[in-house]
Amino acid sequence: MKTLELTADRAGERLDVFIARRCKELSRSHARRLIDDGLITVNGRPASPSRQVQAGEAVAVTIPPPQNLELAPEDIPLTIIYQDFDLLVVDKPPGLTVHPAPGHPSGTLVNALLAACPDLKGMAGSPGARSGQALRPGIVHRLDKDTSGLMVVARNARALRALQRQLKERQMHKTYLALVHGTPQPREGVVEAPIGRHPRNRKKMAVVADGREAVTRYRVREEFPGYALLEVEPVTGRTHQIRVHLSAMGHAVAGDATYGRRSELVGRQFLHAWKLAFAMPLGGREVEFESPLPPDLQEALARLRRPSAAVR
Repeated sequence: MKTLELTADRAGERLDVFIARRCKELSRSHARRLIDDGLITVNGRPASPSRQVQAGEAVAVTIPPPQNLELAPEDIPLTIIYQDFDLLVVDKPPGLTVHPAPGHPSGTLVNALLAACPDLKGMAGSPGARSGQALRPGIVHRLDKDTSGLMVVARNARALRALQRQLKERQMHKTYLALVHGTPQPREGVVEAPIGRHPRNRKKMAVVADGREAVTRYRVREEFPGYALLEVEPVTGRTHQIRVHLSAMGHAVAGDATYGRRSELVGRQFLHAWKLAFAMPLGGREVEFESPLPPDLQEALARLRRPSAAVR
């Protein structure tokens, strides 16, 4: 691990842009990850990527050593609901981390995918793949460990570029089912609130004034005593976006111990990636996939639908 001590030489430059300019070994996206992890400080304090540095300010950049994580196929049960030469659509179970990371080198969706689709290994070792990309070959978007549902995975570099472009240009549409505490008012609406790292807990995200743009649409689908089932569409794709926005509304996702509270109704956050729509990389045909609620979430709804339901 090494630490670079820098002095800002321009006024009004974004912190992530400054880091990428002054540290040639770091891309802007890598700089943002280090900032989000609390490894870059301005005048000794954590900051956001969009913070504008002023000439003369002290910027400390801590660069962790490279992680030697070896990707290995693992025989982990995996539900593949569609596959062709270009892509896979998988139905991720809850409790499965998407890709390896320091402290969690195996037992991930990527390890399962490598066993089911060995050609993904070639993407991990492809020329130009940075270390972060190499650890998540083919991964277009992610789901939190305890969120279940649909993900699309690219099987070649051309498909990966096409799907990532759709994601960036907001042409890929994702719809989630979320059970929340209380019923939002209005019953249908849009949450527009910037999201960034929590100012005191760097492992959490929060609505912060200098965060990145974040937009979430929601609609009440069904109402119960003390709860509501929502259809939720994240327009942008910020970390923990749905959970943060719903919590900020005062309607945290049921079972979300990070942004709300644990629940006797369900053993994890009630959040499921229900529908996924995008254009096929080759030919542009529009497709849509749907995933039924897994058994634990179905049981939670069944309890609420019973006439004598009394849960917290």
